[in-house]
Amino acid sequence: MTTIAIVGAGRGLGAAVARRFGAEGFDIALVSRNQERLDALAAELGEEGLNARGYAASVRDTKSLTAALDRATQELGPIEVLEYSPLPQKEFLRPVLETTAGDLAGAVEFSVYGPVAAAHQVLQGMRSLGRGSMLFVNGGSGAKPNPRVAGTSIAFAGETAFATMMHDVLAAENIHVGQLIIPGAIRPGHPTHDPDLLADTLWRMHTERGAFRRFAEPMDL
Repeated sequence: MTTIAIVGAGRGLGAAVARRFGAEGFDIALVSRNQERLDALAAELGEEGLNARGYAASVRDTKSLTAALDRATQELGPIEVLEYSPLPQKEFLRPVLETTAGDLAGAVEFSVYGPVAAAHQVLQGMRSLGRGSMLFVNGGSGAKPNPRVAGTSIAFAGETAFATMMHDVLAAENIHVGQLIIPGAIRPGHPTHDPDLLADTLWRMHTERGAFRRFAEPMDL
């Protein structure tokens, strides 16, 4: 089987995605900043019979991110699915009138440079497989700019533009690029925002393809 790389892996959505895809036979590359936490999650998944390994990297450091994805490919095999869902940092969540040009640097690194670097790193492997999916997860400001969170609104717009273009040009190569918009917080037990439900949506995005964008719940755009 091939590999899913989960960028921004944690004990919420990332763990749920790992279990959902792992149940289908995927090996699992967990990517986030803290190696100790990654190792603990990988061990927990291993006790459930899944093959998971952790690779520490920061999405704001494209060299470390691409190196982590390269190690995952060498150790686990070709990455068929890239799932990109790191949680935005608090510094990106300021109102628009309090957001300066300097404040946007981190948000752009996080939501533009990171996704672009990750996508290009895994693309060759997907082309060699003849299939693949790149699944980007964003909050509601990824679909509707919110003046209360200017950094993510601006940077998510760039991520959306990049992913939309990739969707259009890669469809002919059997590589699906999609975006899942999750308005509000992810909460266990919630009828639409439960991590397991969202992980199942991401699985269906991978298997069913279809439109570029899906919503966890309807939004007034």
